[in-house]
Amino acid sequence: MNIPADPLVCALPDVQGGLDMRGIAIQRVGVRGVRHPLLVAAGAGQPQATVARWEMTVALPAEEKGTHMSRFIALLETRRGEAMTPKGLCGLADALLERLGAGAGDVAAEFPYFVEKAAPASGVRSLMDYRVRWSARARRGEPARFSQSVQVPVTSLCPCSKAISDYGAHNQRSHILVRVAYEAPGAADLEGLIRRVEAQASCELWGLLKRTDEKFVTERAYENPKFVEDLVRDVALTLERLPGLAAYEIEAENFESIHNHSAYARVSGGRRHAFE
Repeated sequence: MNIPADPLVCALPDVQGGLDMRGIAIQRVGVRGVRHPLLVAAGAGQPQATVARWEMTVALPAEEKGTHMSRFIALLETRRGEAMTPKGLCGLADALLERLGAGAGDVAAEFPYFVEKAAPASGVRSLMDYRVRWSARARRGEPARFSQSVQVPVTSLCPCSKAISDYGAHNQRSHILVRVAYEAPGAADLEGLIRRVEAQASCELWGLLKRTDEKFVTERAYENPKFVEDLVRDVALTLERLPGLAAYEIEAENFESIHNHSAYARVSGGRRHAFE
């Protein structure tokens, strides 16, 4: 059925649809900071409901005055309630090009993601939260490319402190931020990536610990000291064995317990252009 056009809308001028004479193309223009519900299909169970901060942009040719901002939100609304996968996000980026008539476009969603974990000694179960960002880049005539980043909180214990002290050693909570680009979206495994990163720390973290668990965590960290340099190198080694990986970037920050500053390290590998 053909729906007649709204005569009022037809009568309104489309200023942003006009021509621009300055001759400057814009690489990215769109919306940022959009809060919108998201169902994340990333684990073995049911999709997880969360709220994401979305960023959606397209490339604007030099001769076009502006993009149609409302179309970004309209497209997002069409996927409301849909369980989103890495492949699905790439499909959303491809649809963005069609809806806005663009040659290039990017979609990103940043959200908290929760993993249920069992404490190491008592087995008591609780949730741990991780900050995740999914990104999809679409270009006309090319398969959309997917990347994800996750911030993993862990414990690290100083090897130098352990070596020079008669008893004890200082430790700290650390954040390991990992960004991975994939050859294809189907290769992405969010929870598997989190487990790989946690395994390289002095000890991983849990949301809820009993006294028996606290004993385990303290002793585990003491037996497994790591400098910030060790963290990024050990994570890099495990990522290089990751199937379907195109590139990676790793940052580690130790919030020092005996200094009023952090220790920091960064390393990258793979094909640099994979993130471009």
